[in-house]
Amino acid sequence: EPKHYGTVIGFALGGNDPLPGISAYKRIAPVPHWHFITYGFSELYAKESDDPERSGYGFELTFRLADPEDSEDPPTWVLNFLQNLARYVFKTGNAFESGHYLNANGPIAADTDSAIRAVAFVEDPELPPIDTLNGRVDFLQVVGITNEEEFALKRWSTLKVLEVFQDFLPLWVTDIERGPLLADEDVAARLAEGPAREGSSTGML
Repeated sequence: EPKHYGTVIGFALGGNDPLPGISAYKRIAPVPHWHFITYGFSELYAKESDDPERSGYGFELTFRLADPEDSEDPPTWVLNFLQNLARYVFKTGNAFESGHYLNANGPIAADTDSAIRAVAFVEDPELPPIDTLNGRVDFLQVVGITNEEEFALKRWSTLKVLEVFQDFLPLWVTDIERGPLLADEDVAARLAEGPAREGSSTGML
């Protein structure tokens, strides 16, 4: 059973948090982590958007955070972090898609010195798209990365770089305590070889 965190007053009623709810599932495999899933980017109750194929923005966000301490409750900063991403989408109208990336201009975990200061978006490996009465909903996983890793995405391809990272980050679980993966010689070699062979796809984003 998930731990669910609801918003008392949402955007529609003049509140500060755009998402009406976020659920957190405690996971053990393949590594202990919390699996967060948002509610509110898609149309939960009634069809309001003009696109019959997509529900609202057409996606919900997920996020996996490493939990090596086997905590009883997830950290609250993740809830604020996901609400901030939602605030960006609702205020600008810019929707996220698989392959996008975004610099957070600082640690994604507020009040820490974490090296995880950017995020990439990819289809959640365990949650395929669903068709609802209000249209299709994709589940986009937010993956925490370092500034050096974000630069690697720009040099090559977001999804291909994340494919390399998955060998070291099972299910793309974010660990805010880790250092840059590029410090590993094998990772660095693979990330140098890819763009040298294929070039960069950044211009397509």
